[in-house]
Amino acid sequence: MRLFRKIFTAAAAVLAALLVALPASAAEAPSVSAQAAVLYDPLSGAVLYEKNGSEVLPMASTTKIMTALLAFESGQADAVVEVTAEMVAVEGSSMGLAAGDRLTLGSIARGMMMASGNDGANAIALFLGGSAEGFASLMNARAAEIGMENTRFVTPSGLDAEGHGTTAYDMALLGAEAMRCADFAETVGAVSQTVEFLSPEKTVRYDNHNRLLQLYSDCTGIKTGFTKKAGRCLVSSAERGGAQLICVTLNAPDDWNDHIALFEYGFSQLETRAITPDGTLYAVPVVGGAASSVVCRAEGEASATLYRDAALTASVSLPRFVYAPLEAGAQVGCVTYSVNGSVVAELPIVAAADVQPAEDTRSDFQKWLDRLRWPA
Repeated sequence: MRLFRKIFTAAAAVLAALLVALPASAAEAPSVSAQAAVLYDPLSGAVLYEKNGSEVLPMASTTKIMTALLAFESGQADAVVEVTAEMVAVEGSSMGLAAGDRLTLGSIARGMMMASGNDGANAIALFLGGSAEGFASLMNARAAEIGMENTRFVTPSGLDAEGHGTTAYDMALLGAEAMRCADFAETVGAVSQTVEFLSPEKTVRYDNHNRLLQLYSDCTGIKTGFTKKAGRCLVSSAERGGAQLICVTLNAPDDWNDHIALFEYGFSQLETRAITPDGTLYAVPVVGGAASSVVCRAEGEASATLYRDAALTASVSLPRFVYAPLEAGAQVGCVTYSVNGSVVAELPIVAAADVQPAEDTRSDFQKWLDRLRWPA
């Protein structure tokens, strides 16, 4: 019995040590309430978590992510929109627009994203697209550019309509693209926005419906949505240690907690990598030097927080030649480190030694002729 206890104790100690040594990547994926969910790393393009990610479902007011993106990308954010009766003839949530109101397109987009105003979405659609159908064509064309292969937009607001649907994966692509737009990211990252109406002259404050901004300190946006058919929908962004993740849930009764759990799981899949030179030496030709070339090497160090499976690639940039004189330590090029085409770090390539100018062997007469031809 005593021997058995010793064996059991030793085995338990080994098991405990193995559990402690488990990497963050072994963290268990959470269970979520959503019918469909995706956790996406925009940098590597990796899906860190998926539940029915390719199932086509309605997305309610998360549709307005595309509507706002098109408004901000249109180049007409400062254009003045005069609200018409047709623009406000829409049911559901509202930012309080009335026929005759005048305000900029950007102001409408900001207010719409805070209050989830269907009137704001309709105003943007009619202003930019001329009609709901015309704007839907713009939305679908932009979706195709982003790679949203299983998405079809019909309404600018997300009100239920035949054929209006997307997937959690497609919405993750949209969320990542939208957050690259500075005006969009600034808007959805705010707890509230103050909007100036030009006529009648007034200021209206709108509070953001996205409570995740207050519930989760790493949250940086994006948009909520709800209809009876779609259920609770949420697209959100979070950043930690310089890394960004996009989370999408469709038809999720417990969406706030779903997103917090998924983000915590996702950030456990990231690692901070030290980026250092590999020691490669580069010979760069020298013009007008005592030596025909100079040896160069990358120096310094950097770090980046990346998905553990992200492939890091290095690209060397060097000139065809350099001119003498050249001092040791002078930068002549760089090594760029990237993931999936996005730059995450850059290290300088410097000269490893001095290069003196070549000795001038011309005769005094030749020097005089050269001065005549190429005066200083």
